Amino acid sequence: MKCFSFQSGNKKDEPKGLQSVSGRSDSSAYVDVEDRRCGSELNSLDVSDSGSVESLRRNAPSNLSQRPSDLRVFTVSELKSATKSFSRSVMLGEGGFGCVYQGVIRSVDDPSRRIEVAVKQLSKRGVQGHREWVTEVNVLGIVEHQNLVKLVGYCADDDERGIQRLLIYEYMPNKSVEHHLSHRAETPLPWSRRLKIAQDAARGLTYLHEEMDFQIIFRDFKSSNILLDDQWNAKLSDFGLARLGPSDGLTHVSTAVVGTMGYAAPEYIQTGRLTSKNDVWSYGVFLYELITGRRPLDRNRPKGEQKLLEWIKPYLSNTKKFQLILDPRLDKKQVIKSAQRLATIANRCLVKNPKNRPKMSEVLGMVNEIVESSSSDSNSKLPLKNVSRVEVSQDIEMNNTKKRSMDQKSRESNWFFKIWRPKLLRT
Repeated sequence: MKCFSFQSGNKKDEPKGLQSVSGRSDSSAYVDVEDRRCGSELNSLDVSDSGSVESLRRNAPSNLSQRPSDLRVFTVSELKSATKSFSRSVMLGEGGFGCVYQGVIRSVDDPSRRIEVAVKQLSKRGVQGHREWVTEVNVLGIVEHQNLVKLVGYCADDDERGIQRLLIYEYMPNKSVEHHLSHRAETPLPWSRRLKIAQDAARGLTYLHEEMDFQIIFRDFKSSNILLDDQWNAKLSDFGLARLGPSDGLTHVSTAVVGTMGYAAPEYIQTGRLTSKNDVWSYGVFLYELITGRRPLDRNRPKGEQKLLEWIKPYLSNTKKFQLILDPRLDKKQVIKSAQRLATIANRCLVKNPKNRPKMSEVLGMVNEIVESSSSDSNSKLPLKNVSRVEVSQDIEMNNTKKRSMDQKSRESNWFFKIWRPKLLRT
């Protein structure tokens, strides 16, 4: 799903809309030089978002931002050799940033060992692309986690084509989650693997939000930015839009509104006030993507089914209706209970008031319970802890007694109306 612009309001202090946007460094001075070189251009951009490039390096704790790095600096000639001169035969994909190629490089420690990598080449679309490139280097330069794609190195070199900016990542052979949820995939993702992906993604967001001395907000969490390695471990990728979380004493970061339609939290779209709860909302949308196998926004479907969160609304009142939104490629009898519990977590992430959404560490704890119970017994009826205390929480699991069923139905039938419904947005 591509990112694109839309208008979200005309208030003077609000951003104009969702903008079209799609490491560690061996020498920290390099990024400084690049920033100075483009300083006048960067200053001409939206001041509200200027921190996305420099603030990560400037505000990060010194023990992280100044620590030694093992990132490799590549030349264009090396990457041409690695990618068959950027041949379309090894192209993995193309997005807003540019083209991504599969390549092979030699290990520094053992030149006889060859390493597969993915090489992302910046398209020549000016300063904004440069800012995303710098942000990626800065973000992946101060963070490292098993559920974040590893940045191997970068390139900023001149050749006959002009300035070349490239990023070199570990190769993720099993593509993106979006690919496997689409009908292009040869075989559907089994439910156990979807649960593991939900768990891995939650771990990655928890690390960014809560497990460092500072907070990073991903800001573009979506299924196409979750990649799968050779062991089907999920890792977050594409940090070009990442931002530092609010400083002490502040509740939010004011930014230009960027992201992908269908994933961005409505309060962020309307005000430009960014918090980590924006990522939590996006994660809730993603859970329903895993459950239904559908995109958050799909213009190719009938009018009433184009917006995922609107389409699922009538089907959440009881088990029989809920089965109708399950991905038809799944065995509904085997996954129904687990899927209902995952939907309960999604509902908590999609609460209208962002302050009432759980932190990602809390979300991870609930997902862990589902994974554990599903692995031990696919028909487990263990209750999900702490769900009943949320104002719009929805315990979809049905009791065998009629009274419990009727009470639950009346309580849950209108849960979605309590979720913040954004205004109609036009491209």
